[in-house]
Amino acid sequence: MMSTPRLPRSARFPWRLATSIAPFALAASLLVPALPVAPVFAQVVPPPAAEGTLRTLDLEMYWSLQNVGSPQVSPDGRQVVYTRGWIDRRSDRRRSEVWIMNADGSRKRALMEGSSPVWSPDGTRIAFLASGEPGGSQIHVRWMDEEGATSQVTRLEKSPSSIRWSPDGRHIAFSMDVDARSSWSIAMPSRPDGATWTPGPKIVERAVYRRDRQGYIDDSYSHLFVVSAEGGAVRQLTSGDWNHSAGEWTADGQELVFTSLREEDAELQWRHSEIYAVRLTDGRVRQLTRRHGQDSGGLPSPDGRTIAYLGDDWHTDTYRNRKIHLMDRDGSNARVISGDFDRAVSDLTWAPDGSGLYFTANSEGNRNLHFVSVRGDVQQLTEGVHQISLGSVSGNGQLAVTVTSPQEPGDVYLLDARRPQEMARLTHANQELMEGVTLGEVEELWYTSTDDLAVQGWVVKPPDFDPSRKYPMMLVIHGGPHSMYGVGFNYSWQEHAANGYLVLFTNPRGSTGYGSAFANEINNAYPGKDYDDLMAGVDTLIGRGYVDESRMYVYGCSGGGVLTAWVVGHTDRFAAASSNCPVINWLSFVGTTDGISWYRNFEHFPWDDPSEHLRRSPLMYVGNVTTPTMLMTGENDLRTPMTQTEEYYAALKVLEVPTAMLRFQNEWHGTSSVPSNFIRSQLYLRSWFERWGGPPAPLVEDADR
Repeated sequence: MMSTPRLPRSARFPWRLATSIAPFALAASLLVPALPVAPVFAQVVPPPAAEGTLRTLDLEMYWSLQNVGSPQVSPDGRQVVYTRGWIDRRSDRRRSEVWIMNADGSRKRALMEGSSPVWSPDGTRIAFLASGEPGGSQIHVRWMDEEGATSQVTRLEKSPSSIRWSPDGRHIAFSMDVDARSSWSIAMPSRPDGATWTPGPKIVERAVYRRDRQGYIDDSYSHLFVVSAEGGAVRQLTSGDWNHSAGEWTADGQELVFTSLREEDAELQWRHSEIYAVRLTDGRVRQLTRRHGQDSGGLPSPDGRTIAYLGDDWHTDTYRNRKIHLMDRDGSNARVISGDFDRAVSDLTWAPDGSGLYFTANSEGNRNLHFVSVRGDVQQLTEGVHQISLGSVSGNGQLAVTVTSPQEPGDVYLLDARRPQEMARLTHANQELMEGVTLGEVEELWYTSTDDLAVQGWVVKPPDFDPSRKYPMMLVIHGGPHSMYGVGFNYSWQEHAANGYLVLFTNPRGSTGYGSAFANEINNAYPGKDYDDLMAGVDTLIGRGYVDESRMYVYGCSGGGVLTAWVVGHTDRFAAASSNCPVINWLSFVGTTDGISWYRNFEHFPWDDPSEHLRRSPLMYVGNVTTPTMLMTGENDLRTPMTQTEEYYAALKVLEVPTAMLRFQNEWHGTSSVPSNFIRSQLYLRSWFERWGGPPAPLVEDADR
């Protein structure tokens, strides 16, 4: 490998980071009169660009970007409620409101601050989550008459989630954590009067005792509850030292169907879960599935006779797509209805007439709507370069969805199940913000890697793209490692492109959306040949003739951070890199991440044979690194703990490889959940890259050149 010339220390660390953001304006919100709702921060739309100049995406606009989600069409199909998210710039946090509109998109208005709206079965009320007494999120119900009265239904010490109306509209089921009491106590000597002693230790005895974005979780278990829709006493339905998923009502309202593993030492079971039902009258629990494997997501049919679910036999593959099953209500007659359909299923929802189920599935960067009949045939209902998420289905077959595409942030659409290709767009959440903005073209790439494997990728081009020019390139690597980059709108990449960069993103082997075999290519071999797939993508783009090979950069977070560290340990072709929230040493990682399942991603436990852990650890190749490599990780990260970043930082320092460690405040896994940290992530990345490769050529001012 070629060595990289060392710059003088004074030249290596002259940080120049532009972070000034202009003040924003607070505008009056568009609200239904007399509704107790927080003010909406209106989008701050930049002035039009001067004539003859190119207006592009910038970070100032990010503060005004809004997102829509959770579309719920009313039972009669006449109205749609949805959430509208926005950034509160003063508190540096994202907030959510519930909005409503007619099914044709007219009469949009805010109802209240909150999230997770759900219509009652008769359409007279909406249940939702919002702040309430004594604190945290609580369940509220709003009447949809002219008065529009809202009641707080729960007043709990912990926040409820996963709210579900009973079929008769009289009750609401939900999930909530319940404290688990430790039985271990000791007899301490008496404390002298006025003495202040150090608090006792936190006692940990559970295998899974912490989780990213939650912290310690070993002091509670998730259980199912029910409460009257008018408020009152809350009744706990499940008990025991197990976690229980959200419950789904049976058609007669007598039971809730849920996923759990109610067995001794359940947390030590790998890839094993079962489906159960709990009876409301006496709390009796019935086990419905009985096989060693993953069965989950039980969804009772509208007529109450069958239950749909996802499942698969136990296996040791790194990844496998699960099949859609049906079983009778008593758990008998289990059968697969999705045949050889080999994509991951999400948003599974029964058709109102019980003839089958709608669902979405990722495939080759897109996500489209599908339908599987109870007879067992799967058909794709929508086509297109977009990503669809299914919110709900009305009684008359109207489907409320959100759709995002390469040039469009997400919006709410409505479609008729009989004519699914005719999607009606109901919202234009960012139309004014994006008006007149020239975005970078997103071009699809297919190329051949080792083993003659076909790999898909995309390149985002600068808005003023000219194929006769040379551009710096960022290779962005996804995490997971079992996940899929898709064609949905990506503000981060478009903003990098607006600053003159080509952004290359690909789905190397191990990615989902291409079938179980493709994803399982990295079974006990990650990272490895996926590196070859990434480099083949870079070579393909270089072959187009417009990449500046002296200014190529690479970055990624989580699994992308792993592969970034692997890349710089195996090639010096990149001018700079940023390995974000990475795993560097599998030996130290498997026992310190937020769970114990990663032990299972190797053929042997490390104490039996550590050779595979070492062979697959980027730390073992740090001696080859000459690429200036930055590290960015959240201080609170429990998924890829900060110690992993520190190990690599120390090694790079010892080897005198240019490096910097950025420890992001108020972040768990990742560096961009806090709005201001998203801005910082963008700016620090480009500042690091430009320090070692120089800035890109400015966008041309004359759009008609």
